[in-house]
Amino acid sequence: MIIYKTEEEIELIKQSANILSQVHGEIAKHVSEGVTTLKLDSIAEEFISDHGGSPSFKGYNGFKHSLCISLNSAVVHGIPSKYALQSGDVVSIDCGVFFKGFHSDSAYTHPVGDVPQEVTDLLTRTKESLYKGIEWAVAGARIGDVGHSIQTHVEQYGYGVVRELVGHGLGRSLHESPEVPNYGKRGQGLKLQDGLVLAIEPMVNLGTRHVVQENDGWTIRTRDKKPSAHFEHTVVVRKGKAEILTTFDYIDKALN
Repeated sequence: MIIYKTEEEIELIKQSANILSQVHGEIAKHVSEGVTTLKLDSIAEEFISDHGGSPSFKGYNGFKHSLCISLNSAVVHGIPSKYALQSGDVVSIDCGVFFKGFHSDSAYTHPVGDVPQEVTDLLTRTKESLYKGIEWAVAGARIGDVGHSIQTHVEQYGYGVVRELVGHGLGRSLHESPEVPNYGKRGQGLKLQDGLVLAIEPMVNLGTRHVVQENDGWTIRTRDKKPSAHFEHTVVVRKGKAEILTTFDYIDKALN
């Protein structure tokens, strides 16, 4: 069932998304060599709690942490651990915030120290593809338009678009209909209408699109062990131009 949001509900999601965006900025200050991924997780949980929210992921289907932290060839759903970041790593930080009854969801992939140019390019182009997809999150377009725009942007560089994992609607639940694939055909799929809130989240691999699940039951990794990138925003479908509720501005400020 597709649940369209009222303006009052969108305002509450916007408040959730603002806390989430600030969380990402706070985490960005600490993504550096020697920092453990568990430390990043504790920073996020404390920040969310201090701002009156709760972590969307903690307790979700038994997940025990506030962040999904996916390193290098891990695409998504990585589990925070005692692993200390090293130069050359790329680390995807995926976070959700539940605030005043509504969820927001956002992800950003950081390079750590000196990263090969081909990996830097992967991150840049995956981030670009997120905004290419968002351009189509407008009333009258279709789900396939969003996915097609993402897919065509990254496949021109020879990258693999993950198909087993997709974006989604969100609101009172973390995952709502519809699914938002990062591939597709123009003019196909659900027709988008004003007030639909979506998490658009390209997951793009340096090599093959194929993935495997680790024995921990959570972590999804590239089959060829090559790096992956993941960027995500919470957006509202609008007439003419999508409204992006999360922002990377706090991350940019922290990094600069």
